[in-house]
Amino acid sequence: MKQLYPEIEPFDSGMLKVSDIHEIYYERVGNPDGIPVVFLHGGPGGGLIPMYRQFFDPKAYHVVLFDQRGSGKSTPHAELEENTTWDLINDIETLREKFGIDKWYVFGGSWGSTLSLAYGISHPNRCLGLVLRGIFLTRKKELDWFYQYGASEIFPDFWERFRDAIPEDERGDFMTAYHKRLTSDDEQTRLDAARAWSTWEGATSKLYPSQDLMDHWEGAHEALSLARIECHYFMNNSFFPSENYLIENVDKIRDIPTFIVQGRYDVVCPMTSAWDLHRALPEAEFVVVPDSGHSVSEKGITSALVEAMDNFRDKEKAAAG
Repeated sequence: MKQLYPEIEPFDSGMLKVSDIHEIYYERVGNPDGIPVVFLHGGPGGGLIPMYRQFFDPKAYHVVLFDQRGSGKSTPHAELEENTTWDLINDIETLREKFGIDKWYVFGGSWGSTLSLAYGISHPNRCLGLVLRGIFLTRKKELDWFYQYGASEIFPDFWERFRDAIPEDERGDFMTAYHKRLTSDDEQTRLDAARAWSTWEGATSKLYPSQDLMDHWEGAHEALSLARIECHYFMNNSFFPSENYLIENVDKIRDIPTFIVQGRYDVVCPMTSAWDLHRALPEAEFVVVPDSGHSVSEKGITSALVEAMDNFRDKEKAAAG
């Protein structure tokens, strides 16, 4: 079983102005002359953690990581204006051009898989390969499963807090009810809703629920960006022109080497979506981890992702002679 590479600090980091409103935080790790990779975090609104740097051989890869608009260290925090999927895709291109990169691997999980697919569809000629984990296609049935009815039947204990934050007469549409509170003018209303929303996600992300992960999403900074930005995107079909946009456009990425990793017992992004992508894109390598849920930190998922990047490294070395 593969392990993460040792902890590593960025050799470069900074802020990049990408609009009149937004500045995004970026960092680079590994070998500045190595194989380029861009890391796309989840959420949307999740932000970076140091562990994300460790999936890549630091001698072989030049890894660009960034906090998406409104997330992590990017400013303004939890901002919804000028924050759409297409804005994020433009930001990825701005970073690529800033660092003089022609093509790169695109690595993303959960919402990061969504954004990776959307970027690949928009800029297939800039992708050396896609490494996708915990597939999320942002379809209504996926959102209903997690935020209305479905996951609630597997985690009824954790569901109660999410449910009870909303009055009974509004529970027919939790998404709309949360959106009203997450965009409220009252700071405490926003924060209470954000913590209930984000902790629900944290509680259900692993096969064995993690109190540390739940505690992480209790933090005001973390909860507000995740909940506000997620709900904003989900209320707007993630700004895609059709509900099944990613599957409908899969032909545009058919020639891009792609590796899909999916936890069998992923409750946040159930395997149906990964299976649908696998059926639409049978050329991709598809790995189901039998003893994992959604989290990238679960051992089987970590191992599969490190192995995927090691395999791409070895192919690049072989091609270079």
